[in-house]
Amino acid sequence: MSPQATDRDWVIEDTQAWLTQAVIGLGLCPFAHAVHIKHQIKYSVCMSSKESDVLELLESEIVHLEQTDPEITQTTLIMAPFCVPEFLDFNALVKAANRVLKQLKVRDEFQLADFHPRYVFAGTQLHDPENLSNRAPYPTLHLLRTRFVQAAIGVHPDTDSIYLRNIAMLQSMGFEAYEDLGLRARVLSLKPGTEQSENN
Repeated sequence: MSPQATDRDWVIEDTQAWLTQAVIGLGLCPFAHAVHIKHQIKYSVCMSSKESDVLELLESEIVHLEQTDPEITQTTLIMAPFCVPEFLDFNALVKAANRVLKQLKVRDEFQLADFHPRYVFAGTQLHDPENLSNRAPYPTLHLLRTRFVQAAIGVHPDTDSIYLRNIAMLQSMGFEAYEDLGLRARVLSLKPGTEQSENN
């Protein structure tokens, strides 16, 4: 197995561990469990450090979901371990990703959620525990089918209560207890000045 393939496997395994132990295990998202146990999540890794390659992969994953039965693949996580290690740069990538949805005229069909190892909500500080709800091992774009999001909200219409519960729970839990989950990123970001161009 090549080093690149090993790294890709680690990225997927680390992301799956975060999903099962944090997102599902802590109840951060009540909608994640069903698609996980049905194996309806696609994990796609961009090994490039170039934002343009991440956006190109996003386009291909949009096409894939358009052509795939939701019962087979309902949603896709795109992880980019070597791209945008800084959160402000990641925010710019998220804006560019949303422009891709607009350019492809699929904003009614798909929407994005985003996660980052250094995620910081507006009005919070870097080490505020509530930021843990959106911290994944790697910079991640979550491509969702809008109609399924709307259906999930229909079942659980008070989505604000989820957010407020998460804040209270994570503040009570604290960083130390969260770190005890053992979540990690085994694939480290590239050093400045080095690049990879390999994609999916």
